[in-house]
Amino acid sequence: MSGSAGRTGRGAAPLVPLTRPARLRAGDRVAVVAPSGPVPAERLDRGLDILRGWDLDPVVRPHVREVQPGFGYLAGASDAARAREFTEAWCDPSTAAVLCARGGYGAQRMVDLVDWAAVRAAGPKPFVGYSDVTVLHEAVAARCGWSTLHGPMVATEAFLKNAGTQDSLRATLFEPEGVRTLGLGTARALVPGRARGVTTGGCASLLAADLGTPWARTSAAGGLLLLEDVGEEPYRLDRILTQLLRSGLLNGVAGIALGSWVECGPYEEVRALLLDRLGGLGVPVVEELGFGHCAEAVTVPLGVAGVLDAALGVVVLDEPALVER
Repeated sequence: MSGSAGRTGRGAAPLVPLTRPARLRAGDRVAVVAPSGPVPAERLDRGLDILRGWDLDPVVRPHVREVQPGFGYLAGASDAARAREFTEAWCDPSTAAVLCARGGYGAQRMVDLVDWAAVRAAGPKPFVGYSDVTVLHEAVAARCGWSTLHGPMVATEAFLKNAGTQDSLRATLFEPEGVRTLGLGTARALVPGRARGVTTGGCASLLAADLGTPWARTSAAGGLLLLEDVGEEPYRLDRILTQLLRSGLLNGVAGIALGSWVECGPYEEVRALLLDRLGGLGVPVVEELGFGHCAEAVTVPLGVAGVLDAALGVVVLDEPALVER
């Protein structure tokens, strides 16, 4: 398989670009799955209407609308059911992409129950999600060598209410050559500089939680590391970043792009913490690039080569996120 993700040590070679899936076309059928938390029905229905407005045919897996008995914070009938639906959605030859309904918590409970051999045999497809879905982005990269999309989920408020968030995902899925420059007007340099690397990362707390588990990568060397989170007080965020540093995951990272830190405390306090924990790496750092748990979020491909320019506040991809079919 392509890529160097998974089972790599501190002396690992730098990350290389992963295999990119094919872009979507009007009329494509897409699968909607719920690998994590329960999905509010009304929000899901509104999100499905948006997808239909893009001339897509969304298919909701049977357990997406269920809540796991005894565990109200989990979707589906069971962990095994969520894993099975993820596998079936990916392996269904009639579906062109797999989209997550929401995050929350639960992907870690089902990720090792997925039939990854069957998923690999089915081949790459666009896979979209963020937050708790970070563990699945990491798994697809490590176990299959495919790039994925850190982007909005179907039943989230940001997707339902923000036109910019919708437009970024739609363009990435259908016309990816037009969205190779990533970043919102809020972006600016936290640490100046310019770096080339391969995009990787996601939700900081999920990356930390993944450390030490089977198939978890141990090196982001050569990576343009995306980090964001939600609801972590500064001392907890300090612990998360310190764990990423102590683990060696950030050794050799080429550059860092920071997204949103909603409900993580006053931003100036968070900003000082980010500079304290990440500034010593000696690499360019862009803050407030505009991805993750924010009102307007750009879709960012993971596993694609590009350049981070802190002065301009952008990540510019070498190639489109998705390839021609």
